Amino acid sequence: MHTHPKGSLLALLREDVETAQKRDPAARSKVEVALTYPGVHALWGYRMAHSLWKKKHPLAARVISSLARVLTGVDIHPGATIGRRLFIDHAVGTVIGETAQVGEDCVLFHQVTSGGVSMTPGKRHPTIGDRVMIGSGVKVLGPIEVGSDSKIGANAVVTKPVPERTVAIGIPAKNSPLTRQENDEDLIIDPTLYI
Repeated sequence: MHTHPKGSLLALLREDVETAQKRDPAARSKVEVALTYPGVHALWGYRMAHSLWKKKHPLAARVISSLARVLTGVDIHPGATIGRRLFIDHAVGTVIGETAQVGEDCVLFHQVTSGGVSMTPGKRHPTIGDRVMIGSGVKVLGPIEVGSDSKIGANAVVTKPVPERTVAIGIPAKNSPLTRQENDEDLIIDPTLYI
């Protein structure tokens, strides 16, 4: 998790733009994405802050993450671990906590919280697998795992692990296996489940 594409940080930033353009049918150009997408800007702020965090400059990292939050409406702690090709659609109100982990090729809609349920030190936030889609308004809480290739429906509150290839819907979220159609990453059978 959290590997850089061949090359440099610049290559990773380009990949963030390409990911948003690929995932969002409304994206018209790379320039538009780079200039106007708060999810991409939030990721860029996170990547700078995370680099400083890893180099043991926590204050500078927190200052950058705070500025990114003000500018984008997205709060990603610089200690979080985020994989490649994350797309945060609309982005506003998204929160990713310090000990959270997000895998590769994930999609988060707006107002998603990857939060803790404890104020004690240690692993407090969720671990999200690869290729996970999380609908708008979802709260994934505590040091639980969301398995790869899963989907979580809009406004669900997830406090228990979600196995791989599962759909979690409701408050509290209930798990059910993905259907063949739900398994297609680009096909949203019932959009009200996710947005």
